[in-house]
Amino acid sequence: MTHPISKSDDKDVGIAGIVLFLILTFAWSWGFWGSKVLLELGVVEGVPVLPNLGAFGPTVAAFLLVAYANGFAGVRQLAGRAIQLDYPKQWILVALLLPPAIVGGALAVAVVTGTTPTFPWAGQPIVLLLAFVWIFLLGGPIQEEFGWRGYLLDPLQERLTPLGGGLAVGLVWAVWHLPLFYIPSETIYYDNPFLGFAVSITLLSVLMTWVYNSTNGSLLPALLMHTSWNWAQGMFPILDSDPASLAMVGLLVAATIVVVVYSGSKRLGQTGRVAQSD
Repeated sequence: MTHPISKSDDKDVGIAGIVLFLILTFAWSWGFWGSKVLLELGVVEGVPVLPNLGAFGPTVAAFLLVAYANGFAGVRQLAGRAIQLDYPKQWILVALLLPPAIVGGALAVAVVTGTTPTFPWAGQPIVLLLAFVWIFLLGGPIQEEFGWRGYLLDPLQERLTPLGGGLAVGLVWAVWHLPLFYIPSETIYYDNPFLGFAVSITLLSVLMTWVYNSTNGSLLPALLMHTSWNWAQGMFPILDSDPASLAMVGLLVAATIVVVVYSGSKRLGQTGRVAQSD
């Protein structure tokens, strides 16, 4: 059984699907995070203790809408894209190595400008591997990528070009994080400038769009690239240095310009019709 949210012939997500995805994603995530924000702002004096499930909003929304539109077959197809391997395997290396290269360049700027970085894994190098596995299995990638790249990106890039779609997903992705900047326990966001974060994550979204399109719409490289980005920033902290933070944004800008000029804003890695979201 199919429904108007998705065309059954080409699996294309329509405007209704995009709007419902955004509503469900923000309602779920901000619903869980909102009580903590209200408590911090002094609007309420006590809030119920809720499970820490807010980050699952994009993935929950994507699977709910796919199940409604295409049933179990659609759910299975969306989940299966996380292990899809029908693309040149060197893109796995691009997904894994590009984020550490950008963060590493910013780290070099921190050192040159007199900041002595502190590494949470110093003396315990095995933590580097364990942290990557933990982030991949339990962190943001699994919680988010089935929604951002698995559901939202394709219909947006069809309407706005791949560059426009990547930018749009990045802006939504950034705004979705906004409540976390008011929750003290979210130490990587709290009291940090939102604008810098928004610019960085929007540029990252364009780079991830390029990788996604170049891998035939597989979610595995997107999951790995998201993991690698979070891991690199956690293991090689650069946000303590203003010059390094600016350098990271500058490197993201440079990488994005190179990719867009090389691939073209109207293709951005596409070699044909990209596999459509269910």
